[in-house]
Amino acid sequence: MQFKKDEQSKDSIFFRDGIRKIDFVLSYVDDIKKEAELKAVKWYDIFNLRFCKNFLSLINLVIFPLFCLHFIQNSEDGRTYFVKIHAPWEVLVTYAEVLGIKMPVKESDIPSADRTPFSCMLEPLKLPRGVKHPTPDYFTVQFSRHRQELFLIKDESSFFPSSSRNRIVYYILSRCPFGMEDGKKRFGIERLLNSNTYSSAFPLHDGQYWKASEPPNPVNQRNILYQNWARFSYFYKEQPFNLIRDYYGEKIGIYFVFLGFYTEMLFFAAVVGLACFIYGLSTIPKTSSSIQICDPEIGGQIIMCPLCDELCDYWRLNSTCLASKVCMYCENPVTDFLFIYCAISLLYLFLCISLPIVTLFLEFWKRRQARLEYEWDLVDFEEEQQQLQLRPEFEAMCTKRKLNAVTQMALVVACMVAVIVYRLSVFATFASFMESEASLKHVKSFLTPQITTSLSGSCLNFIVILILNFFYEKISAWITKMEIPRTHQEYESSLTLKMFLFQFVNYYSSCFYVAFFKGKFVGYPGKYTYLFGVWRSEECDPAGCLVELTTQLTIIMTGKQIFGNIKEAIYPMVLNWWRRRKARTNSEKLYSRWEQDHDLETFGSLELFYEYLETVIQFGFVTLFVASFPLAPLLALLNNIIEIRVDAWKLTTQYRRPVAAKAHSIGVWQDILYGMAVLSVATNAVIVAFTSDMVPRLVYYYAYSVNETWPMKGYINNSLSVFLIADFPNHTVPSEKRDYNTCRYRDYRNPPDSEDKYANNIQYWHVLAAKMTFIIIMEHVVFLIKFFLAWMIPDVPKDVLERVKREKLMTIKILHDFELNKLKENLKLNSASSTDFTKHLAIQENKANLAEST
Repeated sequence: MQFKKDEQSKDSIFFRDGIRKIDFVLSYVDDIKKEAELKAVKWYDIFNLRFCKNFLSLINLVIFPLFCLHFIQNSEDGRTYFVKIHAPWEVLVTYAEVLGIKMPVKESDIPSADRTPFSCMLEPLKLPRGVKHPTPDYFTVQFSRHRQELFLIKDESSFFPSSSRNRIVYYILSRCPFGMEDGKKRFGIERLLNSNTYSSAFPLHDGQYWKASEPPNPVNQRNILYQNWARFSYFYKEQPFNLIRDYYGEKIGIYFVFLGFYTEMLFFAAVVGLACFIYGLSTIPKTSSSIQICDPEIGGQIIMCPLCDELCDYWRLNSTCLASKVCMYCENPVTDFLFIYCAISLLYLFLCISLPIVTLFLEFWKRRQARLEYEWDLVDFEEEQQQLQLRPEFEAMCTKRKLNAVTQMALVVACMVAVIVYRLSVFATFASFMESEASLKHVKSFLTPQITTSLSGSCLNFIVILILNFFYEKISAWITKMEIPRTHQEYESSLTLKMFLFQFVNYYSSCFYVAFFKGKFVGYPGKYTYLFGVWRSEECDPAGCLVELTTQLTIIMTGKQIFGNIKEAIYPMVLNWWRRRKARTNSEKLYSRWEQDHDLETFGSLELFYEYLETVIQFGFVTLFVASFPLAPLLALLNNIIEIRVDAWKLTTQYRRPVAAKAHSIGVWQDILYGMAVLSVATNAVIVAFTSDMVPRLVYYYAYSVNETWPMKGYINNSLSVFLIADFPNHTVPSEKRDYNTCRYRDYRNPPDSEDKYANNIQYWHVLAAKMTFIIIMEHVVFLIKFFLAWMIPDVPKDVLERVKREKLMTIKILHDFELNKLKENLKLNSASSTDFTKHLAIQENKANLAEST
């Protein structure tokens, strides 16, 4: 196919001859005023020459200047140049064999399994078949240049998809040697990019994302992706996974498959969680605990001990009425029922406030992944040599001392302690200020010092998290770089582990503090525990710490998701707008396809890593603490619906086209998900047992209740111990004197008139034993069901196994028939040649005999 020069548009992805396709583009800056860059010019000249020896067409080595770059205000200076690369057929077939790329040999006769019993109901969610399956299903085998007749080659220019072409070119670029330095061999485009010899290296997009290509140009897959995937109006539609894979490669494709599958699983948890939340709100007025706390005759008559030394005054229990009502939304009969139900049946993602449905999700994901491996020809996949090759940085010697990751982790803990100190010190200030200000008496009913401290502390903690994230990303990358991993795979694994540990502690430390430490080591009036001997430990609300944990989770999780989506959408868009703004100073006629792509953001090697990290951190919020926050799956679902379209939009419109890469799984992230799933069983068991008030209420119900008609009557009074105000040390007594003899505090201790006063009573040990029993039984039951489900659910679906066997059988038969036919043709040729030779000898012999007789 040939395109006339005068008909080519500025969006053309072909050379001026209209025949050769531009498979890859390099750019470099030629600034003769800088000696360092003059030296670099020598490197890229050498590299160009070496590259030519690898049979790739480098057109215009003298090259023409770029007319609009974001770092050049006057594009007429001609400092930036492009190297346009085309891979000829001979190069493609050679390296397709080297890389083991599978290509079609025959259209598959295995019937498609798209139709399901509910297909008609799901029809509005479906995409057109031409978008969902852009190409027919074929039997494929690894390409061999000596068997080209075997493959379905209709047109050499379109036989290899653009993703395979740019992958081949990048493979050669990454291995091309360009000289010696300090006695060491230098090779690869990545080293030249790191040294700023080249400013960029990227494959071209198919064309503009907002318009389709015009004949005779090839189909603009970028436009199809934008129309059917990247638009927010398509948020309810399925994703065109096969088209994503064809355009961006398997590694990016499998990320979107995982994100979509994870979002589907969230839907069921979100529905049940929302139903549980609504039911909890509707039953708050009927909850016995909140009724007793809010009742002026019960909670209004109970005088509580001060929550801080000297500055805080005594307070009445009913002042925490609102907090107790909010806390009750997840401690109602439906909650208890769902908790037991989920513990027996499902183990992942947590339906509402229960156990994570871990095993089901991961087992079903393994089955989805196995089906994907078959559909995307990854059954016999081996790690790509690109991931196993030596990194250029490994060749350099490490001259700096490696940073201790434990030391850096201590910084996260130090910041968490700083927030705790803030909460302890500010609580007293809030308490005294709200007591002294008469204008605040109308808000005291819902804005108590506890709630004020919790909200401000959570917001401060979220700000600290965002700040620390910025530094920890740099620190993790620097530590990994100092380790000098040998291969790209080792580098990614090392960075993943470090980054995840930093993020894990950074995001979850404050939630772990509220869930497992706050109010657990307070002591009692007259003998409180102090942080660093200065700040008195925080106490939980009489209704428990669950409401504060919910507040913390809501602020951090919601804030992270909103900030993340805004950052992902706004940051590349602003940078690209700035580049295009400078580009408009030049002639639009000269703004070519490669110049347009050059002005887009770079989809770096770690971009996909950060996307996985964001999803895994969200997964932690949904599983580790969901017993206290049944709306977590719903928030995660809404975020992921937006996240999918934001990622699709920025990848299609705001980023250069990334180099295609293969992957058959989500890699080390799957092991991290397994680890978090196991941990979530323990965290939720402890939250229900120690952070919530469920177990103490059950103990009271079965062992200490004396009212048959209203069993929970008297529970609040029973859960509060009595302290004699005269026993307060002088430095802790409130400055303002009151006519109270005793005050109450949340604990199970002996009264002041007991022989062993203020010691833990028998009910304390009963409750503690019940909590430990609950945790042990729950964990054993959960893990037993987990292993049973893992054993019961096969990793590979039966129909996929049959399809794989069928395809292997057919490909072997096709190869056998091809070789057999080839052998027959060779034998015929040899036989014909032998007959001709015999005839020739006979003629020569007859001629000789005739000459002798004459």
